[in-house]
Amino acid sequence: MESGLKPMDAEQLRECGHKMVDFIADYYKTIETIPVLSQVEPGYLHKLLPDSAPTQPESFQSVLDDVKAKILPGVTHWQSPNYFAYYPSNSSIAGFLGEMLSAGVNIVGFSWITSPAATELEMIVLDWLGKMLKLPEDFLSSGQGGGVIQGTASEAVLVVLLAARDKVLGRVGKNSLEKLVVYASDQTHSALQKACQIAGIHPQNFRVLKADSSTNYALSPDLLSETISHDVDMGWVPFFLCATVGTTSSTAIDPLLPLGKIAKKNGIWFHVDAAYAGSACICPEYRHYLDGVEEADSFNMNAHKWLLTNFDCSALWVKDRNALIQSLSTNPEFLKNKASQANMVVDYKDWQIPLGRRFRSLKLWMVLRLYGLENLQCYIKNHIDLAKYFEGLVAGDSRFEVVSPRIFSLVCFRLLPPDDNEDVGNKLNHDLLDAVNSTGRAFISHTVLSGKYILRFAIGAPLTEERHVAAAWKILQDEASALIGVP
Repeated sequence: MESGLKPMDAEQLRECGHKMVDFIADYYKTIETIPVLSQVEPGYLHKLLPDSAPTQPESFQSVLDDVKAKILPGVTHWQSPNYFAYYPSNSSIAGFLGEMLSAGVNIVGFSWITSPAATELEMIVLDWLGKMLKLPEDFLSSGQGGGVIQGTASEAVLVVLLAARDKVLGRVGKNSLEKLVVYASDQTHSALQKACQIAGIHPQNFRVLKADSSTNYALSPDLLSETISHDVDMGWVPFFLCATVGTTSSTAIDPLLPLGKIAKKNGIWFHVDAAYAGSACICPEYRHYLDGVEEADSFNMNAHKWLLTNFDCSALWVKDRNALIQSLSTNPEFLKNKASQANMVVDYKDWQIPLGRRFRSLKLWMVLRLYGLENLQCYIKNHIDLAKYFEGLVAGDSRFEVVSPRIFSLVCFRLLPPDDNEDVGNKLNHDLLDAVNSTGRAFISHTVLSGKYILRFAIGAPLTEERHVAAAWKILQDEASALIGVP
């Protein structure tokens, strides 16, 4: 029997680790030449891999060869400079090194005692990031609040929804669950709907308020106020409002200050989701989009989207940590220890859904240290400048139109339909999307706004330069010409 790799051996780790780093570095060196959207058919991998695991160990090189020949063709390359779909999910050298270190020490940091540095670094680094965003001091660990790293914005909204639910039930009675009402615009991420399903909020009590082009798809405070007043008159219990800074469809920005005042007046937990656009708010010229966050009970942004921190790293801040703890805490005998029992420390297991948690603060700490605030600001602003450039290209072609105002690095646009026929226009833009993505040389995604099928061009991959944007626009123009004829 071959011995193969040992479970852990420093010298084997050194040898294989060097090979893996070389493999990944070569991947990034050639990523521009690889089709950005995987071109495989469903079930392709079942035909290439055996139907059971090997009995004897195989060589590390043979595994790497299979990754190159069989796995990478089935990967959609989010770090490609030709990736313009959804929103970015940034990788970086600093983020990768932090992830590597986290994997290397491989702690499980559910309570302070399981690795004190993991808890304390998370508190420190989220205070750093909170100060970069100029969040109110109530959100920092020095007060009653603090920050915690969740896996995704979906987890973040779920834990604060649970905290808000239990807080209001403590006030109005445990049997009032069926009366609780949640509010958001129809542009809010579907993660809130899933959170409501998990939290037991009745589907008919999830108020999805229509937002349209008259407000650039932001939630109207007047509509919210009217809806809440009606619900109160009908005997419902409003308890949770989610506002968005940078919606998924169009980067719409809900007006935080008036929404927050309405929430406060009605005793409603106010959560702000800035998953994508929060990163831009480290730049002074974009910070005003968070004005009103002082009214919020919780705030979330994804460092893994646009702040060079490898997935997953979703930063959540709350003003009242006890609301989370009272909702999510458990204290079984086998987890009891002197520091926790004396209430001297934070146990992050009580701020999240799972017990176990990784040392995610390491990569965020390394990103902030190895790049620094000024470089991160320049990184964000460069992508926004590239989006302005693309917006200008679209505006210069009379066959296309920019559909909603560009605020950050997303441009929403479409190919204009002949004779203003919207049904034809929707099919035309759907076909254009498929044609562009089928080339493998660019990847874009879509949304629907006011019944119109819209193309989204989101700039944010670490390697994207102006030449990639120009090349993508040329593909769009060429494919449009093939669909409707040369202008």
